[in-house]
Amino acid sequence: MIERKVWRSFASDNYAGVHPEILEAIGSVNEGHERAYGADAVTDELARVVKQEFGRKATVYPVFNGTGANVVGLSAATMRWEAVICAYTAHINTDEGGAPEKMAGLKLWTIQTPNGKLTPELIETQCFDFDFVHRAQQAVVSITQTTEMGTLYSVDEIRAIAKTCRKHNLYLHMDGARLSNAAAALGVSFKEFTTKVGVDLVSFGGTKIGALAAEAVIVLNPELDDQIAYLRKTSMQLPSKMRFVSAQLIALLRNGSKLALANGNHANGMARRLDAGIRALGLALPNPTEANAVFPILPKGVFEKLQGEFPFYVWDHTIGQVRLMCSWDTTEADVDALLAAIKRELR
Repeated sequence: MIERKVWRSFASDNYAGVHPEILEAIGSVNEGHERAYGADAVTDELARVVKQEFGRKATVYPVFNGTGANVVGLSAATMRWEAVICAYTAHINTDEGGAPEKMAGLKLWTIQTPNGKLTPELIETQCFDFDFVHRAQQAVVSITQTTEMGTLYSVDEIRAIAKTCRKHNLYLHMDGARLSNAAAALGVSFKEFTTKVGVDLVSFGGTKIGALAAEAVIVLNPELDDQIAYLRKTSMQLPSKMRFVSAQLIALLRNGSKLALANGNHANGMARRLDAGIRALGLALPNPTEANAVFPILPKGVFEKLQGEFPFYVWDHTIGQVRLMCSWDTTEADVDALLAAIKRELR
């Protein structure tokens, strides 16, 4: 630890540290004893805060990570013979090691999309062969907000998807690893683009917005609530000292989700600054910068040299597209240093 090197990156908002207010929240409950496994006063307070932010019928189940939240939530909404409709680029399809299929025992019906977003028309392409025993039966539509391509669903787009789900008797799940960035970008409360437009389940992400191993399944449709507690346990996502997870989520969501939205606004603002600087250098940006992710195309020799100085992911090797992710703690100096390095290598 004495020799630990401090460095900055644009690889992932998971690389960032823990927000000071959240560290303080953890410390504030680190005194005395509390009952384990969620039977504590802090988790009771979280339940009240979640109802304020998501609606009076909302219930919350803290878990350790986003994959766990997705697996537990989707398990509650599917039977063993059922399937989830999602974008081909969805995190549950490309980045969770097959966990939804292996652990939840479900099938993923994937759809190619131009921008990472599903539409009612695209969903309809998988809405056939209902009650046909030879096909895994559609039960859930899962959308990611914001998407893996950095794009953002509008309130009206989610409402239209929910309407399509109701038409076919499907549940609507929202993978919200970056839900706070989405709320900040939309300029609305969490309730406005989840509960009020017909979302049934939300995987709420805390880790990427400044927390430490703190995520949650938020149930908005009461008919899905009964089995979550048992599924969380059998999925190995039940924290014993839950008050330390709950305290972090409270810190993000209290006072009208003040900290979550502030962190989201900051990360999104740094992405806009980075986007503007990249465009000024004459580089292509095929994906719109709608939250905290920027997807420029860099010459191969350029991004290979930059990665050692500013770690980031190469998104599409065939065209040289990279992903630059801004975090709650990204600074203007970080952005300007990266832009200066890009400019240097372009020369």
